[in-house]
Amino acid sequence: MGTPASGSPDETAPAGARTGGPAAHQPVVEPRVMLRLTALGALLGLPVGIVSYLFFVAVHELEGLLWDDLPDALGLDAPPWYLVVGLPVVGGALVWCARRLPGDGGHSPIEGLSMTAVHPRDAASVVLAALATLPFGIVLGPEAPLIALGAAAGTWLTQRARLAEHARVSMGIAGSGAAMSTLFGGPLVAGLMLLESGVGAGALVISLILPALVSAAVAYTLITGIGTWTGLPMAGLALPGLPTYETVLVRDLVLAVAVGVVAVLVARLVRNGATRIRDLEPGVGRFALLVGGGLLVGLLALAVQGLGGDSQDVLFSGQSGLPSLVAQETAGAVLLLLAAKSLAFAVSMGAGFRGGPIFPAVYLGVALATLGAVVFDLSPTVAIALGTAAGMTAMTRMVVTPVLFAGLLVGRAGLDAIPVAVVATATAWLASAVLDHRALRREQASEAVRPQDAAAASAPAPVGAVLPVPHADGPEAPATRPPAAGADEPDEPPAGLA
Repeated sequence: MGTPASGSPDETAPAGARTGGPAAHQPVVEPRVMLRLTALGALLGLPVGIVSYLFFVAVHELEGLLWDDLPDALGLDAPPWYLVVGLPVVGGALVWCARRLPGDGGHSPIEGLSMTAVHPRDAASVVLAALATLPFGIVLGPEAPLIALGAAAGTWLTQRARLAEHARVSMGIAGSGAAMSTLFGGPLVAGLMLLESGVGAGALVISLILPALVSAAVAYTLITGIGTWTGLPMAGLALPGLPTYETVLVRDLVLAVAVGVVAVLVARLVRNGATRIRDLEPGVGRFALLVGGGLLVGLLALAVQGLGGDSQDVLFSGQSGLPSLVAQETAGAVLLLLAAKSLAFAVSMGAGFRGGPIFPAVYLGVALATLGAVVFDLSPTVAIALGTAAGMTAMTRMVVTPVLFAGLLVGRAGLDAIPVAVVATATAWLASAVLDHRALRREQASEAVRPQDAAAASAPAPVGAVLPVPHADGPEAPATRPPAAGADEPDEPPAGLA
């Protein structure tokens, strides 16, 4: 399918390969193969888009049934304490059942996002685990199960077509891209996320992403509509009613640096706490950990409610709670939500629930920025932009996707806030790199830990999603994660990190 550029020039190779540039030794994919893959990606977009939409509808309807219709049937205006505590517990028991099926409900959110192939038989476990997690108030997002469902759909398609290994991998990623497009507001965020996930794939990354980008665009037409058809009814991600951010202030840039650093520290604490909770499973058992985790999440929400807050701001992924978060008027209220959400997030990841880490991380980043809005009279628009960018980067280690996603959330009112979001993202990435580097140094200084073990142990924040890297003309290579910052040169620290 694709051959390494060597010897005589290859007409299908990129210009860099023919002139001895950086792509000279990269494998390439023939244009006719790319055309076929892109066409298959376009065909995959509509069915995956429909599946994603049905998944959203199921989550929304079940959430409304549990948290709105059920209290109404009990004659109450808001969920009573026993539902706030009991529903996450029930969710834990249901997730335990779902994880007993093939597929284990999907991968653990502690590991970030995964773009690897998903067998169609695992789709039932993924869906059931997600439906037992998201509507029941657990603090995780829908992105991970959506990506898994899209990948399963792509794998199912390739099982009915005679495709080579590279093509099968490409179609799985195309399915994930189509699913992400319906969640993240179009193909741009999905495409950039895939691009940042595939930096280790070399020249093959284009052959992986192009079909996925086309598939994402086709899937998104289900939301935007075509011609006189207005599309499927689905709430957008943009936050309406934000005041226009008119000019960048030095104060805002300074706060972006501060939020970027603190967001990394909070993300590390959350992930480390989740890892410690997960390590309890062999001793206490999976069922007890899931049910106990659900109970703790419910109790945290109930505690915030008892202190004058809203339990719903602690539960769920946090996406719909951003407007009420930035509307908080006191630093104490914001700190209370920040602490409770961080703890509930760590418990949700560590106890074994299934979902994605992006939206809760965004909520934590915006909470940190909202403190600036309260204390320093920061514009809520720029607070959302820089908080979103810092939180997403701190959890995923991506840099371009968080900025684009932040711009999508604030819309036209926040166009001038993008430079502030860039500063927050850059700071968060550099702060993560510094922590990784220092942790690596400490581990290597210990005689009891080998250098290769230290590199693995000192990267608590995985680099977001990682694409599988197939050989151009052979079986798929094992998916590998780029090394943590500072791990490439263990003896000499990168410039600026010493």
